[in-house]
Amino acid sequence: MGAKRHVLIVEDTLPMAVLYEEYLRDEAWDVAIAGSLAQARTRMEARVPDAVVIDVGLPDGSGIDLLKEIRAKGLPTEAVVVTVSGSMKLAVEAMREGAYDFLVKPFDRDRLTVTLRNALERRKLADAVVEMREEFGRDRYYGFVGASLPMQAVYRIIDSAAQSKATVFVTGESGTGKEVCAEAIHKRSPRAKAPFVALNCAAIPKDLLESEIFGHVKGAFTGATADRAGAALQAHRGTLFLDEICEMDLNLQGKLLRFLQTGLVQRVGDSKPQDVDVRIVCATNRDPAAEVAAGRFREDLYYRLHVIPITLPPLRDREGDVLLIAHELLKRYAREERKRFTGFTAEAESILASYAWPGNVRELQNAVRSTIVLHDAEAIDAGMLPDKLRGRAPGAMPRLAAAANTNASYDVTPGAPGSPLRPMWRIERDAIEAAIAACGGNVRRAAAFLEIDASTIYRKKQLWEGRERA
Repeated sequence: MGAKRHVLIVEDTLPMAVLYEEYLRDEAWDVAIAGSLAQARTRMEARVPDAVVIDVGLPDGSGIDLLKEIRAKGLPTEAVVVTVSGSMKLAVEAMREGAYDFLVKPFDRDRLTVTLRNALERRKLADAVVEMREEFGRDRYYGFVGASLPMQAVYRIIDSAAQSKATVFVTGESGTGKEVCAEAIHKRSPRAKAPFVALNCAAIPKDLLESEIFGHVKGAFTGATADRAGAALQAHRGTLFLDEICEMDLNLQGKLLRFLQTGLVQRVGDSKPQDVDVRIVCATNRDPAAEVAAGRFREDLYYRLHVIPITLPPLRDREGDVLLIAHELLKRYAREERKRFTGFTAEAESILASYAWPGNVRELQNAVRSTIVLHDAEAIDAGMLPDKLRGRAPGAMPRLAAAANTNASYDVTPGAPGSPLRPMWRIERDAIEAAIAACGGNVRRAAAFLEIDASTIYRKKQLWEGRERA
């Protein structure tokens, strides 16, 4: 059962205040009295009331002033204003300032109790709406952007799991945000001020992974020139995130299991184990149960890690989130690249929303960034989006594709009129020159986008000029 509703009566005439309190004796509310604005402010700072009954005429000011303060601070309080007969103008002003209702003196028990019951019922409904918005209406959550129902379910699991020390096992396709999920768990937890250490098990050679996790002492192996604390020690009192856990060697899986069971870290080459307080979050884009069945992942380790499972939905199953994320990315990248973009055209939005996004959020990030790097306008239109999103293979030659799909006869001799074939150096030149033009003549930026050195572009330009003169 919840706490009693709190009602504050602000009335400077003590007999009247005591009478109102007597009227409310049989109600299941906590009732307090304040005889002035100053006293009312003090009481409200100590405990915000669910409802307040305010007399307009107070010794140190108008009750309307207190009403304005309640509204300005956004306090979750319903106000009922008390006026004397003939002060309807003040009553109207009070309603404009957010009062729920007004009472004209004198009034009886029923008038006061019915008015307060209705006011408190409205407050209860308003609180329920706020609670539902917080629970189901979040479109941003510790690094995530998404308002879809699948993501609301993820947020709720993180809310519940974050307070525990239990191991969390995050699964999902590549690009769905598994590290973002791990960071959200950390930031939402009591460990938020301690370190968050992330380690990608697939990116580290298996011979070095043990040292990366547990650390080593000087001379433990060739190249160990100094003592080193591993990720587990670095994350002491915080969170250790082991990404791509299914890539870990079976031998090392046994050592990780022993660490989870004992809470002791033994650095490579060290004979003395150390106590570590760390919360483990791990992730994989594989099916861990299938990995166990195939003998690539220890079953006992799987059950030790798979305490709280979180499955991140693919972007194609997050209805409406694609455009929400795309607009957020556009704002960020346009600011970073100093471009004018402020939105997408309707056609561009339709393409983004209908594309399957096999690479999930990471693919969407790349698509928006590359579009912004290569163009500049007020809005991204369909023609600016990558060919793949529009159903065309990148770099496809339309004339050659047309030739393949018709019965027309073409002379494919290179250089012949109408031939769809051209020398490779000309195709390469066109692609590079198009990139340079898209980057406003900036060769270095074009080179970065094409993933080649700027010197390569300059060298090729010399070759092209020689071929043109030949």
